[in-house]
Amino acid sequence: MSDQTKPQITFDQFAALDIRVARIIEAQDHPNADKLIVLKVDLGSLGQRQIVAGIRQHYKAEELVGKQIAVVANLAPRMMRNIESQGMLLAAVEGNPPVNVVLMTPDRQVAPGAPIS
Repeated sequence: MSDQTKPQITFDQFAALDIRVARIIEAQDHPNADKLIVLKVDLGSLGQRQIVAGIRQHYKAEELVGKQIAVVANLAPRMMRNIESQGMLLAAVEGNPPVNVVLMTPDRQVAPGAPIS
């Protein structure tokens, strides 16, 4: 990631993001991509979703199960190496290429699907 900031957005643009807490209930390495992990997450009343994330070089699939993470829940679905991703997790990224990737997590347990504002 670049140290340059992205273009300024309005509050309404930010408010359009539906950022929620999700609990990872399943995680497996993507069968056709060395950098991707396929996650099944619980978003409470929003149901379960599948998220494909490029974090495989920084996390093992088995260590992710049970973690709570922040996700953008209203991102349009996207195919990633023939598997649909139905959201995006949030992570801090250091370096280009990334040398350190850290998932954004709540500091205490909260209900899956809790909104983040």
